[in-house]
Order: sequence, then structure tokens, then C-alpha cells
Amino acid sequence: MNDNRKIINDLKADYRTFLLLEKALSKNSVEAYLDDLNKLLSYLQSIGKTPQEAILEDLQEMLVTLYELGIHPRSQARIISGIKSFYRFLELERRIDHDPTELLQSPKIGLKLPVFLTLDEINAMLSAIDLSLPEGQRNKAILETLYSCGLRVSELIGLRFADYYPDEGFIKVDGKGGKQRLVPISQTAIKEIKLYLLTRNAMPVKKGFEDILFLSRRGTSLSRIMIFHLVKEYAAMAGIRKNVSPHTFRHSFATHLLEGGANLRAIQAMLGHEKITTTEIYTHLDRDFLRSEILLHHPRNQAKLTESAGYSADRD
Repeated sequence: MNDNRKIINDLKADYRTFLLLEKALSKNSVEAYLDDLNKLLSYLQSIGKTPQEAILEDLQEMLVTLYELGIHPRSQARIISGIKSFYRFLELERRIDHDPTELLQSPKIGLKLPVFLTLDEINAMLSAIDLSLPEGQRNKAILETLYSCGLRVSELIGLRFADYYPDEGFIKVDGKGGKQRLVPISQTAIKEIKLYLLTRNAMPVKKGFEDILFLSRRGTSLSRIMIFHLVKEYAAMAGIRKNVSPHTFRHSFATHLLEGGANLRAIQAMLGHEKITTTEIYTHLDRDFLRSEILLHHPRNQAKLTESAGYSADRD
């Protein structure tokens, strides 16, 4: 019994860290999510199941109980949102193979748009980086990669040389649930990575981390916390008052592509929102189509296209 309690407490502690660092939620929001988690854990305990053992029908029964207790629909929706967030965390951490909340419905009470950065704000953060520092070029390459590829922070720190194809203009990403996807990477990000590699390839690397693209000064992989702190630091230096986290770059990536007129299906594929296997990446999606979408609609590539057009005009 004590072992089970320790497992649950450790799980809650890991989830709290995830909410604070990767989701960048306020302490009040974190406590609200943990309160929803406690409701879930209490219910599952009453039916003799762990979170990993729960299925959709169990969660639907919990919602019926909330309804019968007279819980307001808005409060029901918040609890459902908290439960979904928890199971997304479990799937991201690969502690479950299947998310039982995928088909769990919640009341339609309106959506809150995620925070995103304008192109000027992103450029301001990049300009705030001190390139004279040893880690300066690395950090610039990291921010450009986050923005140009719309990566989750866990995907960024796990990026390997074997997944990086600069000549083809793609990276291979290990996403949620162990699913892989191909994501086009802009020439701007490739350029910053090439500059970073001049120092990265000359530094000592700890055994087992030779293939990791972005390294710490100790020659090991970076942590989520470190990425979180450097994003916060550069946002503050750029005078940005928004609640910025690494995930904000992902939202900005999607928002800017959508505003630029990119195909929604292509954006979903590049973000890895769909449950697609490695084989389906090659059989159902046209890599040239995905690349053309990001080349045409991502601001980083728009700048390159403008430069090319000006160069051609000068030659004419």
C-alpha cells in the first residue's frame, strides 16, 4: 500500500513539474489542475484502478457522477480539461500506450486562444542573445529551431544528428506516443545550426551523448528546465510581458503558418497532432507538399524569398 502511495505521489510531483515548466502555467492554475487530478485519482481508487489502467468507459462513468452531483457544466468542462491534460502528460512521457481521453467529450463553452509571439517579438528575443558568450550561438540555433519547426521542448532536446537532414531541408522528430514525423526546417535555422556546430564539434562530449545535436556546456543533453529558463530570460531582455515558454514558439509557428494561408492539414501533420505511424508519414503525406507549404507560408522563408526576388531583379 505504501509503495502504491509513493508511486502516485511521484507521479503527481512529475506532473506538477511538467505543468510549471513545459506548460508554463501559473501556480494557481497548477493547483487547479492538481485538484482535478486528485478528483480523478479518488474516483479511480474507488473502482480499484490506477490511471494507467483506466479506460474511456471509466472516465465517462466519472463524468456521469459529476453530473448527478449537480456540478456546473463549466466546472465539468474544467475538470475534463484537467483530466485530458494529465493523460497527455502520461502519453508524452510514454507511461501509457493509448490516451483514453481521446473520445472524452466536454461541454462547448468557448475556446481560449493560446499565447503566441509576433514575428517582431521573436526577432527581438533573438537579437537579445549575446553571441560573444560560448552558449550564445547554440541558444540562437535552439530558438530558431523551436520556431521554424514548431517542436515540443522534449522533441528539441532529444534531437539527434541522425535525425537532421540539412541538405534535404528536413528533421525527423520522435513525437508523442513514439510516433515519428518529418518536419521541414527553414534555411535560417539550418544556417544558425551550422554556425553552432563550429563550436559544438570542437567541444568534449560525454559518452552516450555523441549523437545529441544540442549539448550543455558539460557535454550532455539539455534539460527542459534549462530551455524554459533561457526562453524566459530572452523574453524578459526583449521587454516581452507575455507569459512566454518554449511551447509559445510552437503556438507561434502554427499561428503564423495559418495566418499566412498554409493548408491546415499540413500544419497538423507538421505539429504531429494526428496519430500517424512512421510508415504513414511516407505513404499518406507528400514530403514535397509539406516542404512547399512551409517554404511558402513561414515568415522565415518569406524573408529568403524576398531576398531572392531582389537578387533576381538586380541581375535583370
